[in-house]
Amino acid sequence: MKSDCIQTTICPERKKDPIEMFHSGQLVKVCAPMVRYSKLAFRTLVRKYSCDLCYTPMIVAADFVRSIKARDSEFTTNQGDCPLIVQFAANDARILSDAARIVCPYANGIDINCGCPQRWAMAEGYGACLINKPELVRDMVKQVRNEVENPRFSVSVKIRIHDDLPRTVDLCRKAEATGVSWITVHGRTVEERHQPVHYDAIKIIKENMSIPVIANGDIRSLKEAENVWQITGTDGVMVARGLLANPAMFAGYEETPLKCIWDWVDIALELGTPYMCFHQHLMYMMEKITSRQEKRIFNALSSTSAVLDYLTDHYGI
Repeated sequence: MKSDCIQTTICPERKKDPIEMFHSGQLVKVCAPMVRYSKLAFRTLVRKYSCDLCYTPMIVAADFVRSIKARDSEFTTNQGDCPLIVQFAANDARILSDAARIVCPYANGIDINCGCPQRWAMAEGYGACLINKPELVRDMVKQVRNEVENPRFSVSVKIRIHDDLPRTVDLCRKAEATGVSWITVHGRTVEERHQPVHYDAIKIIKENMSIPVIANGDIRSLKEAENVWQITGTDGVMVARGLLANPAMFAGYEETPLKCIWDWVDIALELGTPYMCFHQHLMYMMEKITSRQEKRIFNALSSTSAVLDYLTDHYGI
């Protein structure tokens, strides 16, 4: 776990409870937890373009607690990286609370992943299988609440929905009663991947809760984010792939502006982002602004210097 010495801004938000944002009446714009992608450099970028709250990639709590190497590779932050939520995959209350105590000085809260549908995660007892284990979720939330002394430290959950929606409403009510700070709802079932998002289900869940609810699923522009916020009545929206394709979307850009690409280059190089991650983000960002031939050339580049030469030659960056 590294607290990076490079900082972009002094952040007073670390002392602020993110829940205050949810009660502001304004749309809270959230960067989703994305394995490999929502790391410090990308979080720094989207914060420059009107993102209010960021999540780390999902971290396996057991590995994080057991291994210093895992902590150093999985969690890097700096003073400007806030407000910040660390998402954990966990199936044991004691291990999760130990992980929460480790990150407590560096983050505003933790999130329990109860929505990942990947087979490996569910086979390990993580992710979306937890929506069928409300007692375990309750125990994990209670344990973190008991072990972390900071009363402003949030404990949230991110879920998918059941085919039988009343089961999801019941799960959320139980989580609320346990002391969960807010709930993020991805409006698909475990089996659904690219099917339309059930925003009507998210709306029903929100109507049955008194804590904040974040809507998640297939949001690709600020206009779509505002529309989902309105139709669901939620307190915020969380975006994953839409931000990968356009990190400036929350600032109202329809496609990635060249300035955002320039900002990414500066941030990634300053923070020492590994080449594969640096290049992959650019491939996502430039998807809409490059031709098929340009993609073929750019995607085949194999070094930072080659990427910089390409950007200079084609975009004057």
